[in-house]
Amino acid sequence: MACSLSTTLVSNSLHLNRTTNQCRLLVHPTLSLNQNLPIYSKNLPKLLTTQYHETTARFASSAAGVESSVLSEDTTSSLDSVKVFDLKGNEIPISDLWKDRKAVVAFARHFGCVLCRKRADYLVSKKDIMDASGVALVLIGPGSIDQAKSFAEQSKFQGEIYADPTHSSYEALQFVSGVLTTFTPNAGLKIIQLYMEGYRQDWKLSFEKDTVSRGGWKQGGIIVAGPGKNNILYLHKDKEAGDDPEIEDILKACCS
Repeated sequence: MACSLSTTLVSNSLHLNRTTNQCRLLVHPTLSLNQNLPIYSKNLPKLLTTQYHETTARFASSAAGVESSVLSEDTTSSLDSVKVFDLKGNEIPISDLWKDRKAVVAFARHFGCVLCRKRADYLVSKKDIMDASGVALVLIGPGSIDQAKSFAEQSKFQGEIYADPTHSSYEALQFVSGVLTTFTPNAGLKIIQLYMEGYRQDWKLSFEKDTVSRGGWKQGGIIVAGPGKNNILYLHKDKEAGDDPEIEDILKACCS
């Protein structure tokens, strides 16, 4: 059966609607995700392996991120002025995170994001390799220190966590942003899969005013940097929500 995907922006709950010849990914105004998972879980493997038609291209130009071994001088100059905050409220120049060491730095969409919780676990699963190579694991989120603390308590992330209340690191690195990079067929299917695995979105954090007005549509990325504040070895910019790079590429950049 041919299967095409489309997304309707109505509310924040997902509903999978199957018709005779189409599988449509809809944002349903009344049904919750938990209500629909038992119904559609048996069809998920087929959906995850479906080759999307041209509808997908209108939501995101590519599911793969953009990797680069060098940042432009303008970008590194912009990073020089960026400050982030640790969980104790200490202000730290972002480049200090890798100035004297090598670090894998993940940038979350926002601290309530279910996809970002999966990314955190995805990176922590290889932390033993990073530790053996003397590489730090860091996560930065666009939000407040209190939001960062909530994320730390909920995720049990085993690396360092920092807050970027002004979103200045995201602007310096020119991460993409927008509704059409957030609500994509790929992202929707990943969210369903993550809920089946037991992950949950923190809706309280997700709907805080600053997240909704600024961080909610912003995508993140991953860099490998240091030692040396301008020594950026690897850059992945998410092109859509949940656009995780291959872990082998990260390990090659940080630990080979």
